[in-house]
Amino acid sequence: MIKRIGIAALAYLVPTFLLGFFWHLVFFKGYYAALAMYRHDVIIPFGFLSMSIQAVLFGWIYDGVFARRIATASGRGLRYAAFGAALSWSFTTIAVAAKNVMTSVPAYLLIETAFTAVQWLIVGPLTSLVLERQHAQAQTGSL
Repeated sequence: MIKRIGIAALAYLVPTFLLGFFWHLVFFKGYYAALAMYRHDVIIPFGFLSMSIQAVLFGWIYDGVFARRIATASGRGLRYAAFGAALSWSFTTIAVAAKNVMTSVPAYLLIETAFTAVQWLIVGPLTSLVLERQHAQAQTGSL
């Protein structure tokens, strides 16, 4: 169980951190700067810590709720992606738009909704795939 949660957590953390870093600080840096809502000296370790906590909790949820479902790996991955996207969107997009000062709430909602969709289109299937592969390897005794 701990190994499965760890693998699921890494399947969340690695792509989420990489995508988040490049999306917010490289690809759309000007877009976010125009929103005037982020500090100039972003504290990356805090972002990594936040994502690490999310990763463990999402890994635990995947293992407890989605991994045991009778469905194909792709079906489990897409259900998990839909769940994760909805939950993430509620606390990373809607809640932030409700309480943070920014130049355009609609522009923020647009860019962060796109980020959340891309993130979970990667994380959901990836999590299901790597855990399915790990399970198959455990069944055959190979590494």
